[in-house]
Amino acid sequence: MVSGLVVAGALAAAGTAAAATDETPRTQGGATATIGGLKTYGTAVIHGTGGDQQVSAGLFEMSVDGGGTLQTYCVDLDNPTQRDAKYQETSWSGTSLGANKNAGRIRWILENSYPQVNDLAALAEKAGAGGLSEQDAAAGTQVAIWRYSDGADVDAADPQAEKLADWLEKHARDLAEPKASLTLDPPAISGHPGGLLGPVTVHTDAASVTVIPAANEGTSGARIVGEDGEPITSAANGGKIYFEVPEDAADGSLEVTVQASTTVPVGRAFTSENRSQTQILAGSSESTVSATASATWAAKGAVPALSARRDCAHSALAIAAANQGDEAFTFGLMGVTYTIPAATTRTVTVPLQEDQSYDFTISGPNGTSERFTGVLDCKTQSSTAGDSVQTLSGPSPVSAGITKDTTTGTDLADTGGSTMTPLIAGVAIGFVVLGGAALVLSRRKEARAND
Repeated sequence: MVSGLVVAGALAAAGTAAAATDETPRTQGGATATIGGLKTYGTAVIHGTGGDQQVSAGLFEMSVDGGGTLQTYCVDLDNPTQRDAKYQETSWSGTSLGANKNAGRIRWILENSYPQVNDLAALAEKAGAGGLSEQDAAAGTQVAIWRYSDGADVDAADPQAEKLADWLEKHARDLAEPKASLTLDPPAISGHPGGLLGPVTVHTDAASVTVIPAANEGTSGARIVGEDGEPITSAANGGKIYFEVPEDAADGSLEVTVQASTTVPVGRAFTSENRSQTQILAGSSESTVSATASATWAAKGAVPALSARRDCAHSALAIAAANQGDEAFTFGLMGVTYTIPAATTRTVTVPLQEDQSYDFTISGPNGTSERFTGVLDCKTQSSTAGDSVQTLSGPSPVSAGITKDTTTGTDLADTGGSTMTPLIAGVAIGFVVLGGAALVLSRRKEARAND
């Protein structure tokens, strides 16, 4: 009995610890936000081989780190939303949108529907929808998006919302992917001391960015400067940032962070590292965005600079490996050895399975290392042609709330993540242990009775 309860408690504690220690990998920059759940929504009906399912459909709300609010729609119907999941702005190529020929049509829907179009009377007139409430507009927009993002056979339950969904689907046109709110390119550089390393170029839609050197600036004599070699505290789109490293500086590294306040472009994708469903931006308040770049230097030998991005077109993690040293840089990854010659930059493609977690550490010279963690989440369930998609919670295909199978009237599992899941699992195992113990005691009693 005691061992069973200890197992249950250990599982519950392990689940909580895992949630608390999730690591965010180095990103390409932009907005980082925490999802708060569905805020404006109606009802949709998914038609599947197993019958019809009623689901919640509409706008999610996210709180941006550093200030700001985002509104998003789901582009990953069959994956659940994990409670309080952390999201990072990312390019389409790192999501299922990268291989979706209709991704541009989804952006058109976002630009031409609620909440970007908040004159609901005018929107209803265009769609021939009579009257639209905010809930109808959100549901109709989400349904139209699902038809393109997941290829879903889905309708809005409300007739007016359904008319809007049909109008949006029919009139959608291809639009280009929006640019990132803020990135630094490249995110990692390397070289020898004695001059300027760089440039790192600022790409942003903000009027300007604040340049924030790392706390250790100056300890080795290195500092952050502009093209003229003078210290820099701000930059504009297209601005160049350099790392000035004295010739006698010891081998080392330095980071720089840039931060700005801007509205994130509609159509930017947002992904989570814990398989919470992919989102696409529908609206943004003035929000805090940031990006970080690093420089590494050494007097001799290999001097690597590493960065990574998910490449959904090739189901892989693409690692950019630059070596501005005077010797080759060799490293191993997943049983394969790679060599980057001196003064060379190459991209190493690491194939991964869908939904595969990765945690790679690449060791460099002088005890340096770079760690990359995350999950390859490149497909919606509809695009896997029947393959099972592993999720972190129940089997329901919706984004939030309780779903109901309209053919049986049975409530299905809540797809939002729950901190109770590990506790329930632990208690269940505890009862299994208790049951086993009771069975053993019973058999011993019977054995004594028969002696």
